[in-house]
Amino acid sequence: MFFLPGIDSLVEAWVQPEYSHGPLIPIVSAFLLLRQLKTVPAAPVGWTDRLPGLALLVVALLLAVFGRVIQISDFVAYAMILWVGAMLLIGFGWSRGHALWPPVFHLVYMLPLPGALYYGVSTWLQGVSSELGVFFLRLMDVPVYLDGNIIDLGVYKLEVAEACSGLRYLFPILSYSYIFAVLYRGPIWHKAVLLIAAAPLSVLMNSVRIAIAGVVVDRYGLAHVEGITHFLEGWVIFVTCVALLFGLARVLLLFRSDRPRLVDALDLETDGIWTQFLRLGRAPAMVLPAVVMLALAASVTVLPERVPAPIARDSFATFPRGLGAWRMQSDSRLDPGIERVLRADDYMVRLYEAPASDAWVELFAAWYVDQSRGGTHSPEVCLPAGGWEIASLRQIDAPGADGMFTLNRALIQKGLERMLVYYWYDQQGLRTASSFRSRFILTLAKLKTGRSDGALVRLTTPIRVGETEADAEARLQVLLKAADGPLAQALPGE
Repeated sequence: MFFLPGIDSLVEAWVQPEYSHGPLIPIVSAFLLLRQLKTVPAAPVGWTDRLPGLALLVVALLLAVFGRVIQISDFVAYAMILWVGAMLLIGFGWSRGHALWPPVFHLVYMLPLPGALYYGVSTWLQGVSSELGVFFLRLMDVPVYLDGNIIDLGVYKLEVAEACSGLRYLFPILSYSYIFAVLYRGPIWHKAVLLIAAAPLSVLMNSVRIAIAGVVVDRYGLAHVEGITHFLEGWVIFVTCVALLFGLARVLLLFRSDRPRLVDALDLETDGIWTQFLRLGRAPAMVLPAVVMLALAASVTVLPERVPAPIARDSFATFPRGLGAWRMQSDSRLDPGIERVLRADDYMVRLYEAPASDAWVELFAAWYVDQSRGGTHSPEVCLPAGGWEIASLRQIDAPGADGMFTLNRALIQKGLERMLVYYWYDQQGLRTASSFRSRFILTLAKLKTGRSDGALVRLTTPIRVGETEADAEARLQVLLKAADGPLAQALPGE
């Protein structure tokens, strides 16, 4: 099948708890489509009315071919949704087919978020849920202190981890609210309220869940919120969110002059769905796109798969223990849980110290052999999760072995503790401060060489008592210059 890589990527994503609702989305979308087809009368369609559908078909096929060439399956999955829309526009023409967009758009809810966006949203939700959870705990007179995403209850500490961000039922709630809005018979602003309310409702209830867990831990210990109890508690919150959506819809009905019952305000009619299914099968104009897809599927099977050449690089294990006058004081490994989130193929966390001084600089680098299924995580996401506040962030020019390049300069603080951070993305020898430009470079490299390797490099140093930012920056500049050559060996260019 031409879209098989996209289907494979969806099935792989649906195994994760956050996207476990994914297999239901195409089924529900098909139901919404067959139900809506009852309002579309049968009538002849001229070829000029099918031209928008043919144009969309070309766009879908080009996007799918692009995704297959650069071996990024997500693009193929996106193209598959465009193809479904193109089939409907070709079969029913623009004049009638464009009204069928709601069931097609619902397919978006089966897609996983891109890796960088996922971790950004997850970390933000962890922060918001932690803040609100602590607020609710204090309302219940539970003594608590928040340090990043760690809720300190004194004897116990409760971590608001990635699994507690609420994404695993935020996505299903968003899909459910969309279906609810489509089936709701009422003013557009009612539908908009139902749709928009889903996200804040799920975030609020997730915060309540965290607060309840905090109360249980404070009174009974950690064992009562671990394992199956924690999982079931999440589903209780999901069902509560659904009930609140129904309650919100009932309140909205009070603004209508006819005051209908909620069951009457929802279009749940299912008669004639089988007839509409048979009608789709008899649409002759859909034969052409199907034939085109079969031809493309046959053609891609004979194309040789692009296999990038082996990447020659020095492992971080061989990275020098001395950088100029600086000497390595420690070579650490990350916590296994952090390693699973990082998913780097090679990384190092080195602490270098200047001679005759207790000043130090931490050098962190993470390298990925294939970023098409994940990759570098921005420190803008990771640092706040550790309780650090980014006081300032800007891009500056820095000298490198191949000339000047841009990097990010961040001033972070936690209480009275302050640190200065440099970080940048290295995409096969091209260094940039922009995550968007980094992705653009990656895409071009996939087209040109088939490679998708890349890295994130970060330098961190404390601003000690009595020091200025300029003092700390001078340390970073010295170590940056000393590490530039060895980094080039560990992070190969083109």
